[in-house]
Amino acid sequence: MSINEPTQHPRKEGVIPRRYGFLLLPGYSLIAFASAIEALRMANWVSGQDLYECTMISPYGAAVTSSCGVETRADGSLEQMPEFDSLIVCGASPVARTGNESVIRWLRHLNRRGMEVGGIGTGSYLLACAGLLDGYRATIHWWDLGSLRDEFPNISVSSNLFEIDRDRITCGGGSAAMDMMLFLIGQQHGLEIASAISEQFVCERIRPPEHPQRIPLQARIGTSHNKLIEAVSLMEANIDEPLTTDDLAFHVGVSRRHLERLFKKHLQSVPSKYYLQLRLEKARQQLQQTEVPVAEVARICGFATASHFSTTYRNHYGLTPRQERSAKLGKG
Repeated sequence: MSINEPTQHPRKEGVIPRRYGFLLLPGYSLIAFASAIEALRMANWVSGQDLYECTMISPYGAAVTSSCGVETRADGSLEQMPEFDSLIVCGASPVARTGNESVIRWLRHLNRRGMEVGGIGTGSYLLACAGLLDGYRATIHWWDLGSLRDEFPNISVSSNLFEIDRDRITCGGGSAAMDMMLFLIGQQHGLEIASAISEQFVCERIRPPEHPQRIPLQARIGTSHNKLIEAVSLMEANIDEPLTTDDLAFHVGVSRRHLERLFKKHLQSVPSKYYLQLRLEKARQQLQQTEVPVAEVARICGFATASHFSTTYRNHYGLTPRQERSAKLGKG
């Protein structure tokens, strides 16, 4: 699919376009893919030049359905791939940990060409499986950061919006894909073009690569609530052995009632409920991203018994921990 469509700008000759290939995997994130390719299309529009060409491919050349049900036609397959300058893997959302063997083998073969390779969102996971990120800085969607670090110790994993390390480009997905492409466009053709694209998309600014994916609690509630931030940090550091509300209040140096008022005012919750939410989120990540036994997940998330964990989990998420894991395996 060409993005070099007629525009109101006269086309200028003599420019050799950079060729981007997008490998779309079933269940890919549409917002991440669109954010990346639209930035390239707009670069052609605002510059009046064919700076970029984009081609979509799929594992077997068939149309691919995104995570939200939108189908995208592929222009080629792994076996009939055109020549690219850069290839970006658009992974499934959520990450698919099985069924990718042929893609991983192909990526290993592709690596021998010396091509620039990237991953958007969970596409980074496929690159990691193929060994293409060993010795590189890389990132992935924040939900999968922990498992990427655990499974691939040879990768320097960051929680930044995106990482550009030599011939590897990775980002957390979502709108971060646009920031990454705008950064690359700025490097390749100047900040003026990148800024013009940002204005066309009504983006306030181009976020730099070192920008964190998640908004820190301090940024959300302000810097004048250090006691609350300290209490939440203690919770996050003590998931396996939860502290009582009285313990939290003592450690941060406030009364229990004052701590409860802070949580109610700024987080619309009480300490015990907020703490439980953190523990259950940790448990859900473990169930979806690892093969740790359910009883062990219960222990590392601060539940005294597996039955208590199962009941609490079902009341919160509507299914038991074992059902959560079975559902995830079924998707994979």
